[in-house]
Amino acid sequence: MYDFMLSPEERDLKYEVRAFVRDEISSTFLRQMDRDEITYPREFVEKLAERRLLGIRFPKKYGGRDMSWVAEVAACEEIGCLGVALGCAFVMPSIVGEALNVFGTEKQKETYLKPYLEGKRVAAEALTEPRGGSDFFGAMTRAELKGDHFVLNGMKRFVVGAEGADFFLVYCKTNFDPDAHKYQRLSLLIVERGPGVETEYLYGLLGCRGGGTGRVVFRNVVVPRENLLGELHGGALCFHQMMIPERLTSAAAALGTWGALDLAARYASKRRSFGREIRKFQAVSFKIADAVTQLDAARGLTYMAARAVDEDYPKVRRLVSEAKKFTTEAAWDIVNNAMQVMGGIGYTDVYPIERALRDTRLCMIWTGTSEIMNLLIQHEYFNQVLDASYDRRCMENDAMHPDDNERCYADEDMQRVFGGDL
Repeated sequence: MYDFMLSPEERDLKYEVRAFVRDEISSTFLRQMDRDEITYPREFVEKLAERRLLGIRFPKKYGGRDMSWVAEVAACEEIGCLGVALGCAFVMPSIVGEALNVFGTEKQKETYLKPYLEGKRVAAEALTEPRGGSDFFGAMTRAELKGDHFVLNGMKRFVVGAEGADFFLVYCKTNFDPDAHKYQRLSLLIVERGPGVETEYLYGLLGCRGGGTGRVVFRNVVVPRENLLGELHGGALCFHQMMIPERLTSAAAALGTWGALDLAARYASKRRSFGREIRKFQAVSFKIADAVTQLDAARGLTYMAARAVDEDYPKVRRLVSEAKKFTTEAAWDIVNNAMQVMGGIGYTDVYPIERALRDTRLCMIWTGTSEIMNLLIQHEYFNQVLDASYDRRCMENDAMHPDDNERCYADEDMQRVFGGDL
């Protein structure tokens, strides 16, 4: 975010996070993560907690800073240059914390949210299933209510932070009525790591390594009823609320591709060919121009979405979906342009551009694919434009021949104009 888009408090936070990223995280640590020598970056999370940089938006009494979404976006952009795995570790408290803060009881907040933001506990969100993917409400993991507890059975995969988590937020089927609406089938449970909970760090990921992504299996896990988050069968409400931080932090962290772009620009200013720096050739400099323009456009859209959430704007779901789709796709283009500028050396591990490329590819898939974002965007837009209360000027009436029968009509209008059966 540019300084003029931030309040003085938000600006101070941005520079605080920038200094942390620059001075506190070693390149050796990043290389160890990419080699899978680290399976979960707990040291990184503990450093963030020491500086009260986890859960920036949440109340101070739970360990947050009670700041805005705009502040969190500014912080995410700075963290993002460290890669997707550390970006995930940074934003997961915002995602899991959203459910705890909005739907949790006071006891749940004291037991889980506060120690989480203090770095004493780590959490992960368990959504995706082997047979699910984007069909979230078709989840098969089930929790049967038996008096004062649930018995949980099932499997989740692609759980970011599974290896490091002390507890999980698990979406599971609790309503077994075959006629139940899809939004009334699931509940959200807080599940402690313990008997019956098995995690495996088993995926050979293209990028985003070292973040603890794994599979979680639940076998007859006893979960106290008091660990129900929100209402029974009310998981859909929790899910829709959590999609705001899931997708907005994805967009914000993707802005961290500024790091790859900066690297390419510096390289182009030092690398010489045909007797001059390659930045002097338009084939190179225009790629930088295209990339920085995309980055600034992505910043603007992501900032607007963050401000919309802060202001409780009613069309926030569409804006957040647009930000997630546009920014993650822009990030992919930016990293590709950076690699193209650097040429063959960019395709090697001499520079970390190849790691940025591997990391960035995930951004268009996780927390909802670009296609799912399109589904949401068009749905919200059509609802807005076709709403009877929509009061903007209708351009259709400005046609040269407004009464021309060649214009598109609904079937009933055609029958009225021409008569007969159509």
